[in-house]
Amino acid sequence: MTGFNLSEWALKHRSLVVYVMIVAVIFGVLSYFRLGRSEDPSFIIKTMIVQAAWPGATVEETVKQVTERLERKLQETPHLDFLRSFTRAGITTIFVNLQGNANAKQVSDTWYQVRKNIGDIRHTLPAGVIGPGFNDDFGDTFGIIYGFTSDGFTHRALRDYVEDVRSKLLLVPDVSKIELLGAQDERIFVEFSMKELASLGIDRSALLSALQTQNIIRPAGTIQTGDETLSLRVSGAFQSEQDVADINFVAGGRMIRLSDIARITRGYSDPPQPLFRVNGEPAIGLAISMRDGGDILALGKSLKRAMAAITADLPIGIEPKLIADQAVTVESAISEFMMSLLQAIAIILVVSFISLGVRPGLIIALSIPLTLAIVFPIMKLAGIDMQRISLGALIIALALLVDDAMTTTDATLNRLAAGDDKVQAASFAFRTYAFAMLAGTLVTIAGFVPVGFAASSAGEYTFSLFAVVSIALIVSWFVAVIFAPLMGVVILKPPKERKTDAPGRVFRWYRGFLIFAMRAKWLTIGLSLVLFVGSFLLLPFIPRQFFPSSDRPELLVDISLPQNASIYASQTAAQKFDAALKGDPDVARWSTYVGRGAIRFYLPLNVQLPNDFFTQSVVVAKDVAARERIRAKLETLLANDFPNAITRVSPLELGPPVGWPVQYRVSGPDAGTVREIAFKLAQVIAANPKANGVNFDWIEPARQVRIRVNQDKARLLGLSSQTLAGVLNTVISGTTVTQVRDDIYLIDVVARAVDDQRVSLPNLRNLQVPLPGGQTVSLSQFATFEYEQEYPLIWRRDRVPTLTVQTDITAGAIPESVVNSLTPAIAALSKTIPASYSIVVGGTVEESQKSQASVIAVVPVMLLIMFTVLMIQLQSFQRLFLVLSVAPLGLIGVVAALLLSGRPLGFVAILGILALLGMITKNAVILIGQIDAERDEGKSVWDAALDASSSRFRPIMLTAVSTVLGMIPIAPTVFWGPMAFAIMGGLLVATVLTLIFLPTLYVAWFGGKERAPGPLRSTQA
Repeated sequence: MTGFNLSEWALKHRSLVVYVMIVAVIFGVLSYFRLGRSEDPSFIIKTMIVQAAWPGATVEETVKQVTERLERKLQETPHLDFLRSFTRAGITTIFVNLQGNANAKQVSDTWYQVRKNIGDIRHTLPAGVIGPGFNDDFGDTFGIIYGFTSDGFTHRALRDYVEDVRSKLLLVPDVSKIELLGAQDERIFVEFSMKELASLGIDRSALLSALQTQNIIRPAGTIQTGDETLSLRVSGAFQSEQDVADINFVAGGRMIRLSDIARITRGYSDPPQPLFRVNGEPAIGLAISMRDGGDILALGKSLKRAMAAITADLPIGIEPKLIADQAVTVESAISEFMMSLLQAIAIILVVSFISLGVRPGLIIALSIPLTLAIVFPIMKLAGIDMQRISLGALIIALALLVDDAMTTTDATLNRLAAGDDKVQAASFAFRTYAFAMLAGTLVTIAGFVPVGFAASSAGEYTFSLFAVVSIALIVSWFVAVIFAPLMGVVILKPPKERKTDAPGRVFRWYRGFLIFAMRAKWLTIGLSLVLFVGSFLLLPFIPRQFFPSSDRPELLVDISLPQNASIYASQTAAQKFDAALKGDPDVARWSTYVGRGAIRFYLPLNVQLPNDFFTQSVVVAKDVAARERIRAKLETLLANDFPNAITRVSPLELGPPVGWPVQYRVSGPDAGTVREIAFKLAQVIAANPKANGVNFDWIEPARQVRIRVNQDKARLLGLSSQTLAGVLNTVISGTTVTQVRDDIYLIDVVARAVDDQRVSLPNLRNLQVPLPGGQTVSLSQFATFEYEQEYPLIWRRDRVPTLTVQTDITAGAIPESVVNSLTPAIAALSKTIPASYSIVVGGTVEESQKSQASVIAVVPVMLLIMFTVLMIQLQSFQRLFLVLSVAPLGLIGVVAALLLSGRPLGFVAILGILALLGMITKNAVILIGQIDAERDEGKSVWDAALDASSSRFRPIMLTAVSTVLGMIPIAPTVFWGPMAFAIMGGLLVATVLTLIFLPTLYVAWFGGKERAPGPLRSTQA
């Protein structure tokens, strides 16, 4: 082959190349320490929350007048996947979920469009609707959380200190935002007796008006003098609860002090806002989010320094506790992966030194850090951090990137043994193998294309796998053709002449077996096809899985009480749960969120909506083994001590969040019919022995009191439903009449009835309602009371009532297997329901199908790239067929490895299988090229196939063994294990078939005949 030789050019410009190597190493080291560190790769949570409130409306009114109007407009959203809404009486929450293929710019533009579209219809919403409001920061992750407990301090005093800490921590570099957890807003309650007001003839509205008018802030004007401008200020603004108590107002011609007829107290929100508890104690939390591209390790160190200084100034009794520390998790993960990386490097180097010798092995040893040194700056420029996926990709790439360096070094050794000088020997590989290696490299990269361009959250999550492997492989090719030849000239020496020309035992065995296989070519081909078909038939026996659970020590404990439960009931349940955890030797710490789910302290967390009936605890075990012990204890505890609650104990998820592993959605126009179908579906699921704890996301009707007003009597009395609702709201829940401005806080002044009149239904019947003339009348005189039932909340999907039947699974079971076993029974049930109703699988299986579909959708592009590269290199349809015939046979090893190891075939394993196609094809391309080169020298088809396979035996086997052994450090890991085993088994079997099946098929295809046997000779140096 003539033309430009990059290796020759490098050898002629040695000083320049050495300089570039030195610069690359320096930049690589600097970039390594400047790369961002995080636990998981960032991916966009393509969900926006739209919320609106209509105080006083029923669930049905809210659905029809608010949720429905908003959803109709939101269905016009570009890139919309589906809408999911959650409606309670007077409150609607709509999740706008975009398609997986929406990129960052499209997501940002879409959220702007949502705001604009909803703004356009705001005037069509019923009078009294508050909002809608928008939250497109749903995916913010708060990886570091501090909890502050106090001993001897009021909640307000604690909050003052925590607010001060928050202000200081916002100045720490890389801090993006800080959220307060569990802080309770203060209230000043003005509590009065309706009976007493009636007996004194005091008009409730006059009382409230007096509070509002005195506390208002209005400009009183300015005076301009010759020298200055003077602002006029009118006194009367409330500064404390005493100012409220001291207010006087006129009633019935006399001055009355408010404190004489009402009790004024200072307290907190009633009912409470979502609460936060740390290790069983009430607390206020600070959840800290890192800016995009930040280094979580650096942020963790900065925060620890800042907190050490802040803690020194805190009074005794206020104690900060580190609840969640992503920095420690990431540091541990990176340390483990770096150890795995070093182990993989050591394994590959040992293989190189043993098989090639010290000097050739030294070239491989230098090529690895040189390649990584160039990869790190490119990762920095591309914005790829050191995280779970990119670190795993480096290990996978490491096993692949030595291939080119080994090929170049082996070729150089062979030419030195043949008598070439060092420069000729070092440049020989480029002339002979460079373009075949480049084609193989591009084909291998093409195998990762479905990973990089899968239009789904899972694809976005694993994108850096494609990016890092592609970068490393391209760089390794340049290192092999530019730097490796230069190192070869300096390091390598011509091999000493052997005392005998007899080949080694392994080589003799291989060559003899290859001759036998080529002689029995149809048996060889047939046996290979039988093994392939057999492995294909065994595929269904491999368990399926989307993403495995995380190996972090945390457990999530969900406690869902009946959906009409108050936050007080949830608080009682939380205290009971906290008491059970105290003193457990396996528990390092825990935090409890009452009335809401945990804040997103971990990117793939399935965040729960705030609900009074819901409590979630994050229990941190001392290690993973302790986590499993705690899990077993808690499952028993919750089953025995919380029989009326829906409970779940689960480890953290990996990959896009899913929640309950097995889910089925029942949808239809009528909520009652949907409920009936859901009950039947639940019975089918509960009959499966692997289903554990079947439940519903909503189904239970709740009691409510309906006050039926006799409108004619009310009008005769001068009352209206509006007036009556205002009176009842003031009496029962309380009405905010004004605010006290206290330091940085605004404290609502709430007027309401005393306790016994607020919480007693008999007293409610006797409630004295003021009439326009100053008299009062009891409520029971013109109204009757009835108990009714209605759904406390309704979930809808794409404007249709949707009830999700969900269940956990028994230990060791896999969601896909459970769903497969349920499919016949659920299909039978689906045939019995009306046509306008449906049962659709959700949860892990749905997400897995979406993600796999997004990968499969890109497979044609992968194949097109592969075919194009191969045709450019081979320029022959026959040879293209030969190369492609080997790639699918890797399935034999994949199936065997997964079955023997017991690993599931999940999303990551499928990515490994697709990447394996490229690796196998690369070896096949180079071998076919070698056979053709041998034939160009005048050899017969038989001899060319035999000699080419013999000469490629060592580099192909070395690469395969290095790759397989290099995967060992990540094979035991939860996340990468299935991929590692798939690649190890597939590559090992495919390599053997490449060296046996491919030359046999070549001989059969081109009709090669065996020549008369001669002496066995070695083709290796």
